Amino acid sequence: MRAALTWRDRAEHCIYDLAFKPDGTQLIVAAGSRLLVYDTSDGTLIQPLKGHKDTVYCVAYAKDGKRFASGSADKSVIIWTSKLEGILKYTHNDSIQCVSYNPLTHQLASCSSSDFGLWSPEQKSVSKHKASSKITCCSWTNDGQYLALGMSNGVISIRNKNGDEKVKIERAGAASSPIWSICWNPSSWWERFWSRADEEEESDNGHLEKSDHSQLEEIPELKPNPDSGQDNEEKIEDNEKEEAKHFDLDERNDTLAVADWGQRLSFYQLSGKQIGKDRMLNFDPCCVSYFTKGEYILLGGSDKQVSLFTKDGVRLGTIGEQSSWVWTCKAKPDSNYVAVGCQDGTISFYQLIFSTVHGLYKDRYAYRDSMTDVIVQHLITEQKVRIKGRELVKKIAIYKNRLAIQMPEKILIYELYSDDSSDMYYRVKEKIVKKFECNLLVVCSDHIILCQEKRLQCLSFSGVKEREWLMESLIRYIKVIGGPPGREGLLVGLKNGQILKIFVDNVFAIVLLKQSTAVRCLDMSASRNKLAVVDENDTCLVYDIHTKELLFQEPNANSVAWNTQCEDMLCFSGGGYLNIKAGNFPVHQQKLQGFVVGYNGSKIFCLHVFSMSAVEVPQSAPMYQYLERKMFKEAYQIACLGVTDADWRELAMEALEGLEFETAKKAFTRIRDLRYLELISSIEERKKHGENLTELFLADVYAYQGKFHEAAKLYKKSGHESLALDMYSDLRMFDYAKDFLRSGDPKDTKMLIKKQADWAKNINEPKAAVEMYLSAGEHMKAIEISGDHGWVDMLIEIARKLDKAEREPLTKCAFYFKKLNNPGYAAETYMKVGDLKALVSLHVETHRWEEAFALSEKHPEFKDEVYVPYAQWLAENDRFEEAQKAFHKAGRQREAVRVLEQLTHNAVVESRFNDAAYYYWMLSMQCLDIAQENEDQKTEMLQKFHHFQQLAEVYHVYHYIQRYTEEPFSFHLPETLFNISRFLLHSLTKETPLGISKINTLFTLAKQSKALGAYKLARHAYDKLQGLQIPARFQKSVELGSLTIRSKPFHDSEELVPLCYRCSTNNPLLNNLGNVCINCRQPFVFSASSYEVLHLVEFYLEDGITDEEAVSLIDLEAPRLNKSGNKWQEMMSDDAQSLRLNDSAVIIEDDDPFTAKLSFEQGGSEFVPVVVNRAVLRSMSRRDVLIKRWPRPLRWQYYRSLLPDASITMCPSCFQMFHTEDYELLVLQHNCCPFCRRRIDESNQ
Repeated sequence: MRAALTWRDRAEHCIYDLAFKPDGTQLIVAAGSRLLVYDTSDGTLIQPLKGHKDTVYCVAYAKDGKRFASGSADKSVIIWTSKLEGILKYTHNDSIQCVSYNPLTHQLASCSSSDFGLWSPEQKSVSKHKASSKITCCSWTNDGQYLALGMSNGVISIRNKNGDEKVKIERAGAASSPIWSICWNPSSWWERFWSRADEEEESDNGHLEKSDHSQLEEIPELKPNPDSGQDNEEKIEDNEKEEAKHFDLDERNDTLAVADWGQRLSFYQLSGKQIGKDRMLNFDPCCVSYFTKGEYILLGGSDKQVSLFTKDGVRLGTIGEQSSWVWTCKAKPDSNYVAVGCQDGTISFYQLIFSTVHGLYKDRYAYRDSMTDVIVQHLITEQKVRIKGRELVKKIAIYKNRLAIQMPEKILIYELYSDDSSDMYYRVKEKIVKKFECNLLVVCSDHIILCQEKRLQCLSFSGVKEREWLMESLIRYIKVIGGPPGREGLLVGLKNGQILKIFVDNVFAIVLLKQSTAVRCLDMSASRNKLAVVDENDTCLVYDIHTKELLFQEPNANSVAWNTQCEDMLCFSGGGYLNIKAGNFPVHQQKLQGFVVGYNGSKIFCLHVFSMSAVEVPQSAPMYQYLERKMFKEAYQIACLGVTDADWRELAMEALEGLEFETAKKAFTRIRDLRYLELISSIEERKKHGENLTELFLADVYAYQGKFHEAAKLYKKSGHESLALDMYSDLRMFDYAKDFLRSGDPKDTKMLIKKQADWAKNINEPKAAVEMYLSAGEHMKAIEISGDHGWVDMLIEIARKLDKAEREPLTKCAFYFKKLNNPGYAAETYMKVGDLKALVSLHVETHRWEEAFALSEKHPEFKDEVYVPYAQWLAENDRFEEAQKAFHKAGRQREAVRVLEQLTHNAVVESRFNDAAYYYWMLSMQCLDIAQENEDQKTEMLQKFHHFQQLAEVYHVYHYIQRYTEEPFSFHLPETLFNISRFLLHSLTKETPLGISKINTLFTLAKQSKALGAYKLARHAYDKLQGLQIPARFQKSVELGSLTIRSKPFHDSEELVPLCYRCSTNNPLLNNLGNVCINCRQPFVFSASSYEVLHLVEFYLEDGITDEEAVSLIDLEAPRLNKSGNKWQEMMSDDAQSLRLNDSAVIIEDDDPFTAKLSFEQGGSEFVPVVVNRAVLRSMSRRDVLIKRWPRPLRWQYYRSLLPDASITMCPSCFQMFHTEDYELLVLQHNCCPFCRRRIDESNQ
């Protein structure tokens, strides 16, 4: 740092105070009783201001620049405008000592010997407050909230804006140490550093912090401790941010600098707490002030000079020595200019010049900051570390893991903690406590080199001088160029143009070369073969070290640096430009401000003003220079230093066209272009197999690059026209392909049309593709496209044009017709081909059953293909009866039976017992059909027939019981339910079929028996129920019924007792034998609706009488006398055989031969059937006989009515018997037989 006097003036009187206008253009000086206004740019006196009658002691400018104030020994304060006009004046009781404007509210504080006043433009009067002692100085905080007053008794009083005292600072030895000047730091940010100043004073060790942030505010700190006896000890402490968090925010971070006549400089917080210790000055301070940003302090007084201090009180140097006491000194706002006022009336204006103190080695840059700190910056990673000190840093040197810092009385040598290239932790290695004077400082692994004009001294880290070199001329430049530890080489440039190489372990200097002009900058290439020099004429000269030959020179250079990664590349800066030179090519220029100090790969390290930056510079220009000369390998080396992806691609393409495959492969690998890498790989493979046609390789390259016409020419030239044709075809450049073919082979033309059609298909132009395929004879592809797009008209046109011999395309057409829901055209196509089987399948798939049936009639071999799918379709659509018939018609008896069995099972599971009965009846008839057709299965099928017939009857009956127990209302008479439940219990003597509940049956029987008077039977039913697990819903009803039935007599109503019509025996209501007479064992015949016992007796034919003969004998109707004449009317229809009595009951003759046959032996346990001969048959009337005409192999069953007056009807399909009235009612309700569901309008089959 040095101070340059800009201008000086002298007044007649002592200068007690001065103030700058906030914009820095004017300087107001208090000289005697006048104010002098100077132009700061050249020291011109603009105007003297008269208004005071006595000496002016103080002056202050408002922060907004609109007005300023002056205070005088005449006890008055005058307010002046920026136009230098006095506008207001007020007085105190004593002389005015100091004035200060609030930086925010512009409130004016004026202090006299006995009081102080506060005035603002809004107030009409001045608010005055008494002081306990003479006020010598005052200063507002940055936010204008508090005013500090310095007293002659050594006390500092801190007041708020209203003048109330908030803090009183009483200092040791205050009575003998009057406060003479105070000033708040204008930047409260710096207070965060003060929060640890106390710790620094008492600490025994330095500390270190590390950060990746590049902002100065965030840089970690490393603080050496000069008082510590152990130089290598450090301690890690929290960085600035953490410490700021712990600082009490109520104390506001304001710092007050205090100068007293006890010759001390002190710092205080707003709270009154002292920061650090007092700094002894050894002179009486008269004024203290801060620079605008608070980084430096100006102090003047009895030592007749102005001293520059750091913000924390470390003295940095002197600014202009004066011939008398300095009463005031201020820094010009936002600049490095300082104004000084002295006792003898001298006004001096200085410019402070802060020189750059720094050092660089490869990617590490160290520079001075705030005069006492050193910041080490890693130029690649952008990491920074701050080494904080409390002494002025004079010189900095850095080399590998070493860092040397020279201070006024010592040199500190630091080393890195580790060898990691990114490590930023430095610790003190050695300390040389000795004052050195040198122009340049260099550090090596084990030595420091001091440059003193012409002399170089080599010192060990312990401070011992090991050797010395004396040069012929002044040393202008020195640089460490590396080497083994303890044997490093130095490059030295002298003012006389001599360039030397010195090894630290060798006393002899080696002269590399001598030029006529002085050296300003030096650098040696990576291989030590070339030397670049910048001389005092701003010329960059490059020499061959071995031959001393000047290789080239370039003008306008202020610094030069070789690329550490490329031997033939250097850069130099000058005139606002960066110049890059590769080999012997012309220089490439681009704009750049600053000095080039390093060049590593694509990064150029540039020093601009006080900041060092790493500029990423693509090496495109030199790379293209090499490419122009087809020097591909050299261009690749340049590209490796750092170029853009576009440059890499250009290099790769150029190398590929130059058939330099190795370089091209490396370049394409960089940009990850797999296409070109595959091409290079394929060319290399072909070369390995002996192919060596350069033109063919180049043609492939052109084709990949999109230079298709050039590629085609080369293909033709090398005799590979087919490759050109393939290329054009693949690129859909068919017009070019046709031009290329011209009058070529027709096969090639057809192939081209086909490829063009493929392309049209791919680019979504299917119609064009179809037309091209048809013209090329590719019918299948044309059909596929038409079909996929649903173009039925196009398919019809193609199908009708095709010959019937072309089966495959026609079949494809039919497939698409079928798919596009045009079965008519599909059928037409199949007919054209003659594919009847496919036609049948089409009719079946489209469910066009009529056409399918018609086709199967003409061609019986397709019967199975029609009826089986038809049956399956019917079954899927819940038309199971029709499905069963279709299976039957197709001869698939087993499928027919399986469908019915599944239907039956489902009906039972779903409690559809009426349907189950119907399906079992159908199943039984199906078994009968199988027995009729298949002799081997006859016995088994007949057994199944009888079993299924019984199950059909059981489920038919249980349907009514289930409805009665499950539904809220019953549609049947109690007598019917009573008969049904008895019939069911008699039928379930052996086993209970699935789904049938004995509980429901007994419950129904119990309730109906009780209702009809069969109390004994009801009691029996209730007893049976008690032994079964009764559902909760019946529990209460059964228990109540069991109790109430006890009150009824223990017998049954005689009206309910069934009668056997063969032996006239009354049978019990519950019969252990089942549904047969207990006496004659004759099976009862029941009505299929009311389940009353019908007056029918079954009889059998004598052996030898066939069914046909028996019917013919019955039909003879031999006349038999009748007492009442013939009153029977016979009714015959397709549905039933009926006998109806027209008048009174018929009295049958006692001599009826059939009646005689009814007799049997009493008490026999075996059933003796009624067997009749021909005579008895002849005696029977056709009206009295009902015949169940079962199909073969079953025999017919014959029944004789014993009460001809009661009409009975038999269903001709299922042969179930009904009372005629019941049957007619049921038919009216359902229009079919209730058992077999045979519709009445169907003919008897």
